[in-house]
Amino acid sequence: MGAQIAAHFVNLGIPVLLFDLPSDGGDRRRIASAAIERLKKARPAPLASSSRAAWIQAADYESDLALLPGCELVIEAIAERMDWKRDLYRRIAPHLHPQAVLASNTSGLSLGVLSRELPEAVRSRFCGLHFFNPPRYMSLVELIPTADTEPGLLDRLEAFVTSALGKRVVRAMDTPNFVGNRIGVAGMLFTLIEAERYGLTFDVVDDLTGRKLGRASSGTYRTADVVGLDTLAHVVRTLQEQLPQDPFRDTFATPPLVARLIEAGALGSKSGAGFFKKVGRDILRLDPATFDYVASGAKAAPEVAALLKQAPAGRLATLRASDHPQARFLWAIQRDLFHYCAVHLADVAHAARDMDFALRWGYGWQEGPFETWQRAGWSTVARWIQEDIDAGQALSPVPLPPWVFDGRDGVHNGQGSWDAAQGSYRPASPLPVYRRQLFPESVAGNTAADPHTAGKTLFEDEFIRAWTLDDEFLIATLRTKMRTFNSGALKGLLQAVALAESDFRGLVLWGPGEPFSAGGDLTGFLSIYAREGLDGFGAEQRRFQDAMQALRHAAVPTVAAAKGYALGGGCETFLHCTRRVAHLETQAGLVEVNVGLLPGAGGLTTLARLAGERAQRLGFPLDVAGQLKDDFVRVMRAQIFASAQEAREAGWMGEGDVIVAHPEELLFVALSEARALADAAYRPLLPARFPVAGREGKAVLVSLLVNYRNAGQLTDYDVVIGTAIADVLCGGDVHAGTLLGEASLLALERKHFCELMTHAKTRERIQVLLDTGKPVRN
Repeated sequence: MGAQIAAHFVNLGIPVLLFDLPSDGGDRRRIASAAIERLKKARPAPLASSSRAAWIQAADYESDLALLPGCELVIEAIAERMDWKRDLYRRIAPHLHPQAVLASNTSGLSLGVLSRELPEAVRSRFCGLHFFNPPRYMSLVELIPTADTEPGLLDRLEAFVTSALGKRVVRAMDTPNFVGNRIGVAGMLFTLIEAERYGLTFDVVDDLTGRKLGRASSGTYRTADVVGLDTLAHVVRTLQEQLPQDPFRDTFATPPLVARLIEAGALGSKSGAGFFKKVGRDILRLDPATFDYVASGAKAAPEVAALLKQAPAGRLATLRASDHPQARFLWAIQRDLFHYCAVHLADVAHAARDMDFALRWGYGWQEGPFETWQRAGWSTVARWIQEDIDAGQALSPVPLPPWVFDGRDGVHNGQGSWDAAQGSYRPASPLPVYRRQLFPESVAGNTAADPHTAGKTLFEDEFIRAWTLDDEFLIATLRTKMRTFNSGALKGLLQAVALAESDFRGLVLWGPGEPFSAGGDLTGFLSIYAREGLDGFGAEQRRFQDAMQALRHAAVPTVAAAKGYALGGGCETFLHCTRRVAHLETQAGLVEVNVGLLPGAGGLTTLARLAGERAQRLGFPLDVAGQLKDDFVRVMRAQIFASAQEAREAGWMGEGDVIVAHPEELLFVALSEARALADAAYRPLLPARFPVAGREGKAVLVSLLVNYRNAGQLTDYDVVIGTAIADVLCGGDVHAGTLLGEASLLALERKHFCELMTHAKTRERIQVLLDTGKPVRN
């Protein structure tokens, strides 16, 4: 876990010392070095780019403690053993900088007890900083103070964790397992108990408790395997030992089957087997009766799956009234969790939103338990829960607390979220860092600005909305499915650029949620070709090029604020703006080969220009082909960068472009970049010529195609497409080093783009992708 946390820090440009035990032999840092090397191979990838591993320096506790005074933040992430942590604290405390923050990544040990192992001078700078695994991808970080922690330190640390690390913070009390694991593990245990009660198999339970219920696709048992059954048992043991008076304590026992699996060494994914086991391409499930692994893949009953598509109120009522065991199971696990959350709200969380956010951010749920309860009808659901408690059907006889029945409509409203300990509604955090989140994530029932209607709308239709928050900068938001570009969207984008040039200081392309843009509207392309033929299709492509050139050469700065996918035409839009502000996890790529086409909205022209400019800077204008090879291969393989950092290292983002850690700060930073450019008296780039690779470079690229085809990595039709791509990238039939302008290459794009559309194999690729969602290389 320590290495994974280190990886996330370096992803965002923060260098790290990674300490581990000293090893025997000449290389005392071998253990830490090996952990760094494993980061490069781990999946899902902890590193946004493998090159970032160089930012992590290996160290050991004996030889390198003198390096600690140079660290502003020290995070302890060793195993959950108090004696080990005690020994480590005694070792490192004398070497800490007087202002350094010391934080523990413990998932459940008492921070107050840990604090007493530290010198008094360090205690005010000590707290819990609990990352969820894997740290790069899970957005929740719990921040836990002790009685001695300086309050201002928590504010500063929360701002750092939010903006610099891109995490979402829940401030937790120093209670066993804090908020996320306290509620999440309880819910998992309740699910295991109810699954056994209703006789459901692991695969059916995972199907019922995964996406169908608005939770992580791994469901319950698969999640336990990923977490590790030994880790699950440790968290459960913490609940047992530290909560002897909990009214749900009878449920806090390691399930016998889990104990048996642990004893057999079947710890889940890390050991190759747990509740499930992968054999070749098959996923087998454990049969508890025989302790053998059998065929898996059973799904929810269709009639129950249909119930889960209902609105919350009707869904819960129908599940509770049904005689189907799967439906009764689903009501039971939600009832149990609602019951537990209400009983423990006062002693586990500062407000109801913290429980909801912890499950959303730490466990991948679409909404938290209190949100579901409130949207389903607070008082009605409360009455059902209490009826089940009175009937002995719940997991604990403890009644719901009195505040549940005080006439309220829920726990979230315009005043904030319910704080059961204080008996009042607690508003959202007033910290300045949250002012950067113009449309912060909220819980159902809280009043929050809606980015779909906020600000002042200048024009709006079914394709695009142009609006402003400050009358200075125009924001353009695509409204099409997956934010694809069709005729209406392209017309609207051109209109937005013109309006920004006439009445505003800049234009920002941004939309709430994801993706940035999945590219051109393939259905629309096929429709135009069928209806208007090649002339109409060519006119549509020209319109796409015109929109991209308008972005690139606008009289005011244009800024792409990207998160999620930026593919095909969406990537071309990304490339053509004056500046790119991208969330770290933005995945960009020119993937048109998958549909039998080439990047025809200026994408190839941009790559050719960048290669020519690099060749000029290096003093080798005749060797543009050498600068083109990597991008040519990327386009042919339809490669998608796994992060904005990878895009930057490939040259698709410039040094002036910005990578943002927190997705909710993206619009704020993009508007700030547009403002900075405008304040600097921005003027658009003048058209310029650049050297191209010419026919000599094309020969080099085509030879690569032939080699890949002979190796079985490309089809014959891939070579046809690739030859057209090489022709555009190299500037056509000219000599290497010839200076050309963008207009010449854009004309080549139009020519080959339209020619490829006349091929039946291209139209087949488009149709297969539309029908199946998967590309085919015919």
